Amino acid sequence: MESEQLFNRGYCRNSYNSITSASSDEELLDGAGVIMDFHTTEDDNLLDGDASPGVSSSTHLLDLLEEPIPGVGTYDDFHTIDWVREKCKDRERHRKINSKKKESAWEFTKSLYDAWSGWLVVTLTGLASGALAGLIDIAADWMNDLKEGVCLSAMWFNHEQCCWGSNETTFAERDKCPQWKTWAELILGQAEGPGSYIMNYFMYTYWALAFAFLAVCLVKVFAPYACGSGIPEIKTILSGFIIRGYLGKWTLMIKTITLVLAVASGLSLGKEGPLVHVACCCGNIFSYLFPKYSKNEAKKREVLSAASAAGVSVAFGAPIGGVLFSLEEVSYYFPLKTLWRSFFAALVAAFVLRSINPFGNSRLVLFYVEYHTPWYLFELFPFILLGVFGGLWGAFFIRANIAWCRRRKSTRFGKYPVLEVITVAAITAIVAFPNPYTRQNTSELIKELFTDCGPLESSQLCQYRSQMNGSQAYPEGSDAASTPGVYSAMWQLSLALIFKIIMTIFTFGLKVPSGLFIPSMLAYYHHDWFLFKEWCEVGADCITPGLYAMVGAAACLGGVTRMTVSLVVIVFELTGGLEYIVPLMAAVMTSKWVGDAFGREGIYESHIRLNGYPFLDAKEEFTHTTLAREVMRPRRNDPPLAVLTQDDLTLAELQAIINETSYNGFPVIVSKESQRLVGFALRRDITIAIENARRKQEGIMLNSRVYFTQHAPTLPADSPRPLKLRSILDMSPFTVTDHTPMEIVVDIFRKLGLRQCLVTHNGRLLGIITKKDILRHMAQMANQDPESIMFN
Repeated sequence: MESEQLFNRGYCRNSYNSITSASSDEELLDGAGVIMDFHTTEDDNLLDGDASPGVSSSTHLLDLLEEPIPGVGTYDDFHTIDWVREKCKDRERHRKINSKKKESAWEFTKSLYDAWSGWLVVTLTGLASGALAGLIDIAADWMNDLKEGVCLSAMWFNHEQCCWGSNETTFAERDKCPQWKTWAELILGQAEGPGSYIMNYFMYTYWALAFAFLAVCLVKVFAPYACGSGIPEIKTILSGFIIRGYLGKWTLMIKTITLVLAVASGLSLGKEGPLVHVACCCGNIFSYLFPKYSKNEAKKREVLSAASAAGVSVAFGAPIGGVLFSLEEVSYYFPLKTLWRSFFAALVAAFVLRSINPFGNSRLVLFYVEYHTPWYLFELFPFILLGVFGGLWGAFFIRANIAWCRRRKSTRFGKYPVLEVITVAAITAIVAFPNPYTRQNTSELIKELFTDCGPLESSQLCQYRSQMNGSQAYPEGSDAASTPGVYSAMWQLSLALIFKIIMTIFTFGLKVPSGLFIPSMLAYYHHDWFLFKEWCEVGADCITPGLYAMVGAAACLGGVTRMTVSLVVIVFELTGGLEYIVPLMAAVMTSKWVGDAFGREGIYESHIRLNGYPFLDAKEEFTHTTLAREVMRPRRNDPPLAVLTQDDLTLAELQAIINETSYNGFPVIVSKESQRLVGFALRRDITIAIENARRKQEGIMLNSRVYFTQHAPTLPADSPRPLKLRSILDMSPFTVTDHTPMEIVVDIFRKLGLRQCLVTHNGRLLGIITKKDILRHMAQMANQDPESIMFN
């Protein structure tokens, strides 16, 4: 419970009494010329009654109990944590454990438990993330096939599993077996004909609507935070923002169930982003089992960084890519030990998922592929073209999706989330069923496009390879390699691409769990084309179409998210080919450059700005020459700054200031005349301290004097008992002078995670700068409406 001694920060006490009462040199720490004592108890008591000269404050009941005040040091919903204070709390907790571990075997055991708790919590997070990912994959596959038919021999088998044990399957029709019945066969008793097609069409649409309706209803009723991707909010939470319930048990349970339903409904979405949210929910829940993390918001965010790595590990089967994703994309504070724990969490999650083997292919994902054909130098040109397309697609998608989501927020569309989901699901199902490439789920489509054609492939895209004989790979004649089936598949894929582009814009942001669909590109070439004529020999494997699909998918995803290193490593782990690193790097970097030409924000940063979260992006540069005095409040026509004086306020006056204002904290000054800064007190801590004093201490009245000094001021004998609030006072708030360039102020806020900074002139308090003031100022400098970015 030592963490509750919060606003002293462990380095704020420099009283003469604490120096003289120290019993050894270990009790005194010298930091930057200030003598600091962490072992005195006089200032640790929040309430100190009539402490007068000659009367020891240790005689008071509260001082003897030394109880921490419940609630002090916690944060309200939609508030930002104080990173510096949380780190100081953790250092003091660690120092106390180390000082006690030699006292007894029990204390030594407790210190070992504390040291290993970080590894235990990421192990549990990895185990839970892998298990839930396996469950989601198995359930989504089964429910997706349920739209087309059912397995009579075992209801819990999907289509592929149903036909595994059948002896009636043929190579040409490997997906047909007596055990698997379509809905037309079950209801009408016929497998072919217009009637069976219409019945299958109807049942496909019915199940899609049923799954979508159930998903949106569960989200709306039980866990509104379970909708969407979750990554924008996780980025904001990892930057220090508090969103109560976003990573709670209800959100975890509903997100897991509705993610299966949303994927099975056929909506144009993926499960990769929501799996990161699911893993972070697991990390948050398990962190409450360990006091080291449950009582410290900064330490908890280290667990969440590791959990996000585990989420990407199971989503893409890429443990190292998950660690890099956490480092590059979502984490705000990423020390070296968090890197190791993220690596371990990703390893455990991948191991569990591999043990479950949800796809039956001994791989972590359905669309794992392996290429052995080398790429040629001339192919860099089409790879770069794919990167250009990916950047253009990313810029278009971000603008279109944000415009639609903004319209949803500002119009009546947002009031009917269930109707919107049903409408999008109905349009998706009706348009998707006739085209086999839009009917199948995203993972199966990606698998078909990524996989290189071979003798065992039955896809229409590979019909030109089905004509192989023993002597030559292609029949004579340059056009004989392609059959009408290939051209038909090309048209269907082109229509599927257009359909997916349009529907993804309207789907991402619905009130169901929705990750970003990985757009895959089809590569098709002919050996008489000019580009390949000089390089490719007829009958030889020259290029790999699946490789182009993979590079195109990476380029499109890079254009949308603006990820670079982590994305290349994720795709590299999917293919297992080191030789394709250069094409991937070329395509991803080109897509980022092209996308950045239209706007530097990726889709996640754009949604953060749309929702108005107070997120200060470390990637964004501040190049303006403004000064702190131009940004601070109060401004020229504003009311004066609300401040507290250190020893001449009554309790009634203090409560009046709190009731009449909505500020989250108040600077404490020596007096109204001098304006010399003493410290900073949080509104929440003041309120809790007053309530606690009235409940536990007699003699506290409205005309009681409130003081923030070391000793109580001299009062008349008949005065009511004073109230000491020095312990909740931050004695070392961050301050800058009024001439400090805002470039430096922004850098301080980013690197230290500050919530506010006080502005002084020659030691006199002038004003205050908060994180929201900086965000407003940055929006104003970018010619945006500064009031439009605040949290809605």
